[in-house]
Parts: sequence; structure tokens; C-alpha cells
Amino acid sequence: MSSVAIILVNWNGWRDTVECLESLLLLTYRNYKIIVCDNGSGDDSLQRIGSWADAHGISYREYQRSEAQSGGVLADDYLLTLVQNDENLGFAGGNNVGLRYVMARGNDDYCWLLNNDTVVEPDALTHMVLRMQHQHQVGICGSTVRLYGDRQQVQAMGGGHYCRWIGLPWHYGRFFHRGREICQLRAESWMNYVEGASMLVSRQFLQDVGLMCEDYFLYFEEADWALRAKGRFSLGYAPQSIVYHKVGSSIGTSSNPATMSYVSDYFNIRNRLLFTRRFYPAALPTVWLVIVGSFFLRLCMGKWERAMMIFRLLFYITGRQNCALSVSRTEP
Repeated sequence: MSSVAIILVNWNGWRDTVECLESLLLLTYRNYKIIVCDNGSGDDSLQRIGSWADAHGISYREYQRSEAQSGGVLADDYLLTLVQNDENLGFAGGNNVGLRYVMARGNDDYCWLLNNDTVVEPDALTHMVLRMQHQHQVGICGSTVRLYGDRQQVQAMGGGHYCRWIGLPWHYGRFFHRGREICQLRAESWMNYVEGASMLVSRQFLQDVGLMCEDYFLYFEEADWALRAKGRFSLGYAPQSIVYHKVGSSIGTSSNPATMSYVSDYFNIRNRLLFTRRFYPAALPTVWLVIVGSFFLRLCMGKWERAMMIFRLLFYITGRQNCALSVSRTEP
């Protein structure tokens, strides 16, 4: 049975993380271990997660970031590993610490990058591993991600399609409800990224493509990863792998600008421009125009600070002579 390392990134969300861990303990796939990387939380998250583990008789080891990235104590074989990052490294940075830990130890076949604000069905991992083993060319496999608060509604079937001309992704199956027929092959043919809430990644993918680009901090890491792997690996989808996601519980993610947090709004706009400049420079004029529309929408909503933020990003990023994203920090 293939070995799987499950990586969760926590930032001031220990309650969500504990609920996720409790669902992972019920997995029918037994050959796994869990790594929780804490991004400099200010709410004593690791201590609280450690107390939860003690109360449930779960053995664990705690590392500092530098220790973890070198593989820790190779003889250790704990179910749970807690890693203390000294700062908020963002989505990619936090996950990459866990990935470097796994790669340095060299004894896991897959890594499951799972949002800490999720709850999984007991057979979720089993179906993902089976999909990867059925077609070895698949480098990243996604799940059926449903909304935690409305478990009949789908957030994404595996992943989605990023439209370069407007700079926006669209999750496949968004707004579908439970019971609607799922076509795995259609979803996989349509996807050009895997939904980041649940991504099973093969060791071979990590060795050949590298880790996630940390320059984005938040959003677009999955699309960047998939594009860097294009032509070498395909994207997969395991429909029966069910994951329930509390969308935006930690950072205020929302598709509605009226309810989106400032942090979410900023990185969404910033990274659309950076990603477009890096991969699709010919699409910059149309993406720029779409974001100008976002600027006027914020003005109409009376969100002056947001509007000025967008204005600065439009002229700072698109006016830079060299804003190509570095991938020097993506090596294991």
C-alpha cells in the first residue's frame, strides 16, 4: 500500500484544524501520516493541537521550520508531526515546508495537500490514490469539493478552467447540486488546474516539477503549478473523493466583492496581473480592462480604499519592466 503524507497549513485556525484531524482519523486508507505546518499563529494553535493529540492518545513530534525542512529525526515514525513556522509564509510557503520535510525523509509516495478548514469522507483518500495508480501520468488529483455549510452544493469537481483573457478561474461543477451526474473524463478534459482545497500530488511530480511558487502568497499557486507541469503530467479527478470545505473561513474569500476581505481582494487582483504577465503577456490588455471594471465597481460601492488599492496595482505591476515571478524558492 502506497504511503501518503497529509499536509495541513494552519493560521489562527486550530479549531478548524482539529475538526479536520478528527475526520482524517476515520480514513479507511490506513497508510498515512499527518504534518501540520503552523504559519506563525498568534492564538497558541500548536499548543492547542498538541493538547488535543494528548487527550486522544496520539503521539506526535514538534519541529521548528529549519529542523523540519531537513527531514527531522529520520527514525521518527509518528502519526502526527507539528511544524512551527516563524512567520506567515502564505499558502504555498506553508505547504512547501511540509513538502520539503516529506521529500527530505524520502519514504512517501504521495502528498495530500488539504486545507485545514475541510472535513473529509472516510474513503476520500482511497479514491484519490486509486485514480493516481490507475493512470501514472496524473501528477495532481483533485476531489469533489462541496460546501461545508450546504453539503448538497458543489464548489468544484476536481478543479476548473482558467480563462487567460479575463484572468479568472471557473471551478468545474460550481453550483451543481448533489445527485447531478458526474462525468469524470469531461471534468478532466476541461480542467487546467486542480482546486487547491484538496490536491494529491505524486513524488515524481514533485521531483520533476518542483514545489509551489511562493511569490503569490495566496491564490493562483495551483494554476501556476499545473502550467509548469504541462506536457509532462496530466491532471486527475476522483469523483468519489468527497471533501467539505468551509470556504474563506480564515481569510474572507468570497466571489462577492461586497463580502470579500481586503486581504482576499488584494491578492486576487495582484496575482491575476502577476500570473498573466508571467504566462500570458498577450492577454494583459484584456485582463487590465477587466480589472479596471473592478476598480469602478469598488468606487460605486463606496469602497474607496479598495479602489485605490486596485489603481496602484494596475499601474505598478503592469508598468514594471521585469516582474516575472521567481521560481528559485520552489526547489525541494
